[in-house]
Amino acid sequence: MSEFSDHVNDARAAWVAAQPVFFVATAADGARINLSPKGMHSFRVLGPNRVAYLDYGGSGNETNAHLLADGRITIMFCAFDRTALIYRIYGRGRPVLPQDDDWHGLAAHFTSEPGVRQIFDIVVESTQESCGWAVPRMALDAERQTLRKYHAQDDAAERLLKYQARDRSIDGLPVRPPTVLPYG
Repeated sequence: MSEFSDHVNDARAAWVAAQPVFFVATAADGARINLSPKGMHSFRVLGPNRVAYLDYGGSGNETNAHLLADGRITIMFCAFDRTALIYRIYGRGRPVLPQDDDWHGLAAHFTSEPGVRQIFDIVVESTQESCGWAVPRMALDAERQTLRKYHAQDDAAERLLKYQARDRSIDGLPVRPPTVLPYG
């Protein structure tokens, strides 16, 4: 049976901090639903009604486009290694880019490195816990370092040009790209 709350409590915040992977879902009217797995220890609970995650450049920028168009976002965590649990955070989010006034305050919660594109700042509207009994038990072997290695060899100026050239989602929605990078 599901249990709902209007905030992230301290016990769940600690549990979330220990999870190696989470999933992000967004949607906008007339566009595909975007569902993406995330890792790299990039999620933070900033308070009972505020969470954020660090976003790296990769395959696309659908979350940015959907949040600009609609604002709705769902984050899901699954327990793979212990007692079964699925934890969802429902809220409204916005992309915060390195050129934004509030970037530095938000970025202080993360480690900036090559490839960082933006931070998604999310106001928590509700949370949901459910059993997760059908989710398999799995062990984490290791985090992949592929994306970090890819961005470590990038030229920062070229990366910025790539971000700026990708100003539309796969469905043609506008994306707000970085105009500066948080690294050299």
